[in-house]
Amino acid sequence: MTQQTRRILIVEDEFILAMLLEDLLSDMGHQVVASIASLDKAMEFAGRGDVDFAILDINLGGEKSFPVAAILRRRGIPFVFATGYGSAGLTTEYDNEFTLQKPYEPKQLRRAISEAPVTLRDGP
Repeated sequence: MTQQTRRILIVEDEFILAMLLEDLLSDMGHQVVASIASLDKAMEFAGRGDVDFAILDINLGGEKSFPVAAILRRRGIPFVFATGYGSAGLTTEYDNEFTLQKPYEPKQLRRAISEAPVTLRDGP
């Protein structure tokens, strides 16, 4: 089964985890278009960036990434939360979103990406 290449945004404040995730996604055949560690920069990029999918760490240095998720949702861009808290770390607004509990297996990430809808957009 061939998986479609996706342009992916990583929002992760732990540098080593972000680097490992970039390598893993590249090995899967995807293109990481941005890896962002701060909420403000992630929100800015989420509003204009050309991405097909996003992986969001919920806790970014004490701030929650839910505003980034809201922007992505509004733009119709699928995303997954990655967190050490599992689904228990979600607010009720996002409790139906796919969540990867850290540490997760590559096959779980592959599944999350492959099951996400492919969206066609003309722009932000």
